[in-house]
Amino acid sequence: MANHRKQVVETRLAKFYSTINQAIKTAEADYGDANQWDRLEYGFNEDEDGNPTTSKALAWFEKYLKPYLKYTKYEVDNNSEGQVATYFPDGSLMLISANSIIFYPSAKDYELLDGDIVVRRKSVSGTKYFTFFFAPNCKSCHTFEKGIEPYMYGWDGTKEMLLTNNSIGCKKEVSNERAYCTALIQMNGWKIPKDYPLRF
Repeated sequence: MANHRKQVVETRLAKFYSTINQAIKTAEADYGDANQWDRLEYGFNEDEDGNPTTSKALAWFEKYLKPYLKYTKYEVDNNSEGQVATYFPDGSLMLISANSIIFYPSAKDYELLDGDIVVRRKSVSGTKYFTFFFAPNCKSCHTFEKGIEPYMYGWDGTKEMLLTNNSIGCKKEVSNERAYCTALIQMNGWKIPKDYPLRF
C-alpha cells in the first residue's frame, strides 16, 4: 500500500508541476510576463464598513489560471484567509493563497483535515501535501522570472539543508511545516528518494 501511495504522489507531483507551469506560460501569452501580473495575496477584500467580501486569491485565480486549467470545481476556503481550493480530475487538489501553493496529491487528505492549522501542517506536510512557491517578481527568490517552483526560500543550495532545517526541513520534527520536501523530491527526478525521512 505504501509503495502504491508513493507512486501516486510521484506521478501527481510531476503532473501538477508540468500542468500548472504550462497554464502560467499560456496565461503569459494573454497577460504578459507573470512578473508583471497583479500580486497574489491572501485574505479578503473588504466593503466600506470593513466587512470581508471576496477572496483576493479567487480574483487572481479566476483571471490568470482558471481559463487554462482543467478542474472539476473550485471554491474559497473561508476559514483559511481566502485560500482557493481547486479540485483536479485526477483526484488531486491545489490551495492558492499569497505566494504559497499547497498541493494535495489526494483531495481526500485535505477534506479530512480538521483542527488547528499549525498541528495539521506539522503532521501531514511532506507526505499528504507539498509546498510550492510563486513569486516571479521577487529578485532575491529562487522563483524570480519563473513559474511555480518547489518551496526553497532561504535554501543554501545543499541537500543537507533540505533535510536538516529545523523550521521547514524535510525531517520528522519541525517547528513550522516540511516545505523543503517538495524540492528534495524534485531533485530526485520527481521520485521519492529511498532515504526519504518520512513514511507514507
